[in-house]
Amino acid sequence: MPKPTKPSKWYRNRPTTWHLDMDRYLNPFIPASVLYHFPTPIAYFLGYRDPERQKQKRPPGNVAVIFFAFVGVFVTVTVIGAVGEYYEGFRERGGPVVVGSFGAAAVLEFYAIESPLSQPRNAILGQLLSCIVGISTAKLFALSPHFESIRWLGAALACASATAVMALTGTVHPPAGATALMAVLDDKVQGLGWFLIAPVMLGCAIMLCCALVVNNLRRRFPFYWWSPETTGSFWQKGGKEVMGKEEEKEKGAVTAGKGGTSSEETVNNMNVKGTSESDERLGEGEGDGVVDIEAQMSTTESGDNDDDDDDDDTSTEGNGDGEDDGGPGLLRVVITRGGVEMPEGLNLRPEEVRFLETIAERL
Repeated sequence: MPKPTKPSKWYRNRPTTWHLDMDRYLNPFIPASVLYHFPTPIAYFLGYRDPERQKQKRPPGNVAVIFFAFVGVFVTVTVIGAVGEYYEGFRERGGPVVVGSFGAAAVLEFYAIESPLSQPRNAILGQLLSCIVGISTAKLFALSPHFESIRWLGAALACASATAVMALTGTVHPPAGATALMAVLDDKVQGLGWFLIAPVMLGCAIMLCCALVVNNLRRRFPFYWWSPETTGSFWQKGGKEVMGKEEEKEKGAVTAGKGGTSSEETVNNMNVKGTSESDERLGEGEGDGVVDIEAQMSTTESGDNDDDDDDDDTSTEGNGDGEDDGGPGLLRVVITRGGVEMPEGLNLRPEEVRFLETIAERL
């Protein structure tokens, strides 16, 4: 007989406990990545890395990062300025094409490329939504005969509203707040009206194209196009995940591997704890710059093998004999500043490799 459902406690209904995650509702309808179908050179400059072919390289020093950031920002702003100078459609409008917020956006997209704030979804949709909010606010306040005396209030409302919209939609992009602010405060920008969307979107497109070329020469950009989480579950046939090229290889490797334990379940368990625990481990300085994930993987494998009697020989329980190499079936992933050392037979998804590489870069 099923147990009666307990009524929710009153404090759970407080507004301070409300949490809205748009990705929870949008990600199932966003198609999964198909970059692995593209030719290798094209996929490479779109941010895709084949985990089987990728060699662990030492992260570039800050001098190289600064040099490429300088080149990327200079080339991008130059191209955007040239388009505004020589394209008659923009010159006739009399408004600026190089919006002030492009300076901050260029810093994010060419220097802080690992930040979620600089990924394409945030960089493009954040600017678009902020444009719409800023223009709408400007037109609303322009209806007042005292617009000039209350323009500062409209600018504050536009910036605050744009921040709220970006936060709710998961498209936070700090430079976009300046775009919403200028849409009300600046006379030339405010005079463009809805046409402001055209130069802003053109500038975002030019900046993204330049970032794909410059950043992928020595580093990797973007880390994801929409979300680091799984997408496209709505389009899965029969409720089962349509496995991609890498996932099929992973399945074959796990079936033929020792012990028959699932590396996918192991890494998924790691990802759940990765966001919070990685910062704590790195902050405490454990291992002098070396992160050993043996404990998490060993625990996960032990939990998985408890429900399978056929895999008793490969269970990692009882591996506390003090041996550094561990017992049969034990997989160890060692993360150092120079890269990630993974055992043979452990095939990871691209997003899982990105997770490990991010930790290595922060050591």
